[in-house]
Amino acid sequence: MSFESEKHADDYWKENLRMMLTLLCIWFAVSFGAGILFVEELNAIRLGGFKLGFWFAQQGSIYVFLALIVVYVVKMNKLDRKYNVHEDHEEPDEFEEALEEEFTH
Repeated sequence: MSFESEKHADDYWKENLRMMLTLLCIWFAVSFGAGILFVEELNAIRLGGFKLGFWFAQQGSIYVFLALIVVYVVKMNKLDRKYNVHEDHEEPDEFEEALEEEFTH
């Protein structure tokens, strides 16, 4: 990874850490809050025949965690492109042309 300047590197890591902390707080709130702290209140609601607090403790927090992974990947790709440190340096058209040239000769 090569940054254009030291300021770019600092800004990149600040945004990266801010995003990770935000996603970890969401994960904590869902897994600990919905699965443990507010389980009695959530159990008054039913989801598919199961109490919502039980569902969050057993399934919901896992689904939220998987969704957070997808959000992290998408946001990190955008962040990498913003600071020009993404891994695929070629444009898609150039990549396709390079593949065609490689395999047609």
